[in-house]
Amino acid sequence: MIVRIMGEGQVRLADDRLTELNKLDDELLAEMENGDGPGFRATLHALLAKVRELGEPLPDDALEPSDLILPGPEATLEGVRDLLSDDGLIPGA
Repeated sequence: MIVRIMGEGQVRLADDRLTELNKLDDELLAEMENGDGPGFRATLHALLAKVRELGEPLPDDALEPSDLILPGPEATLEGVRDLLSDDGLIPGA
């Protein structure tokens, strides 16, 4: 699976690693629903850090189609609301 972090690039992530990201995605969704800006920011940073940790960065010139697009670390709570599905940022995870 190819994951794009907006403004940063892409990483290749094994499909079986999505379950490790699901807990953070659930927390992020709850913080969005509660309007918890500080919690949202901390959890978004933790989610992105976990993707970077578990994934292998693709070269900057790689043009692979992304299976999943995550907001960058500067994203706001309001801006991310538009990206969310009912399942959070990681559908089906």
